Amino acid sequence: MIRASQIAARPYEAADTITLDETARHRRRMVLTSDGGLSFLLDLPAARLLRHGEGLLLDDGRVIEVRAAPEALFAVSGENPRHLHALAWQIGNRHLAAQIEDGRILIRRDHVIEAMLTGLGATVTPVDEPFDPEGGAYGDSHDESHGHHHHGAHTGDHAHAHAHGDAHGHSHHGEAPDMPQSAAAAPASHSIKAG
Repeated sequence: MIRASQIAARPYEAADTITLDETARHRRRMVLTSDGGLSFLLDLPAARLLRHGEGLLLDDGRVIEVRAAPEALFAVSGENPRHLHALAWQIGNRHLAAQIEDGRILIRRDHVIEAMLTGLGATVTPVDEPFDPEGGAYGDSHDESHGHHHHGAHTGDHAHAHAHGDAHGHSHHGEAPDMPQSAAAAPASHSIKAG
């Protein structure tokens, strides 16, 4: 089977494309099939997020261009840049994958997070767009390399270890500074309701 073991240098001429959502683009080794029907073995040295527009260099010299498939996301915007920064803090405090853009943040749809953000005065709009989240502080594999991941909001009354062995402080509770007046009505704690 033909292999793709490295990312092609730019510029390149694509022989085909492969369209994958963000989860399917986080790979190291897997048999994939291009949009045109070519099966190949992705065999990278380490797991990584394949970014929209990158090329996978096949053993025979052809390049398969990676395309990010549209996904069900929320576009989060704030009342002003400072409010958006505070909302970004709330999103980051929950360890959510996020694509940061001028004037908005894209996150995966989650009704608990939507309720929290709207309670903090955010405008949360459902969109279907390609998702290309920021890489994490501990590498491009934003979830796995940090040692833990939280799904949705959490109460903060738990302990967890960090697999990377690097001591660092972070809070799972507390408030972002200077939230707008609309956030004053938001609950001080966050929890997941059953159902």
